[in-house]
Formats: sequence, C-alpha cells, structure tokens
Amino acid sequence: MWDKLKTMVGGLLAPDTGRAPNPEQLVELAGAALMVEVIAADYQQQPAERQALLAAVERQFGLDATQAQQLLERAQLAHGRATDYFRFTSDINDHCTPEQKVLLIEGLWRVAYADGELHPYEEHVIRRVADLIHLTHFDFIAAKHRVEAGA
Repeated sequence: MWDKLKTMVGGLLAPDTGRAPNPEQLVELAGAALMVEVIAADYQQQPAERQALLAAVERQFGLDATQAQQLLERAQLAHGRATDYFRFTSDINDHCTPEQKVLLIEGLWRVAYADGELHPYEEHVIRRVADLIHLTHFDFIAAKHRVEAGA
C-alpha cells in the first residue's frame, strides 16, 4: 500500500522522461516548486517576480533559460497538485547538505524581494520551509540579510 502511494505521489514530481528522476532532478523540482509557492503566497504575481523566479532557477541550479523555463513549467504543475510542502521539503532533506539548504532559502528570499517588498505571507512561507528543512534560525536570518544586502 505504501509503495503504491509513494509511486503515485512521486509521479507528481517526476519529469516526463519515462524513467525515475535522479536526486538532482528531485531537488531542482522541489526547489523550483517552493519558489513558485513564494510568489503565489501574496496572491499578486508581478512581472518582476516572474523574471526573478526564472533568474533564481537559472542561478540556483545552473540552468540555461530554456532549461529553467522547462523546470518552471514542471514546478508549477507540481505546485498546483501539491497539498502541502512535505513532498518538496522531504526531497530536499533527503538529498541536500546544510549548505545547499541555505542556498535554497537565499533563492526563496530573492524571489520574495523581487517586487521590491516583502509580503508577510511570503515571509511566512520561507520561514515554514526553513523549519521543515531543519535550518537554524540563525541561518534563516543570515540568508535574509545577505539577500537584502544584495549578496
């Protein structure tokens, strides 16, 4: 029963390649879906946020514009099907180092600040994700300050 459920849920995140995704693909999709969640949090998607999202995906995962766009399309689909953050954060916890988790949180902050303001709902999403990936409060705040400083 659990295997069937895992296969079904995993299918929501798997790229359409006909084979099981590798850990890197899972992390990329999970990270991109969480970025999509950040821009969706305030219910107002600004063009600057969309551009920042694409740039963040390119930067975060070392992709070119076409690859980033394809990943974002899969991430938006996965985000739309998701009922919580667990599937995304569990993939990150399973496959990322603490340093990679900090970089992901920095990417989430960049997306949140893309429109020039931080909405409380965006901050809440990032805080929740940071908690779910077991990031310390210090690392959470330090990542926020680095992004605010333009680092």
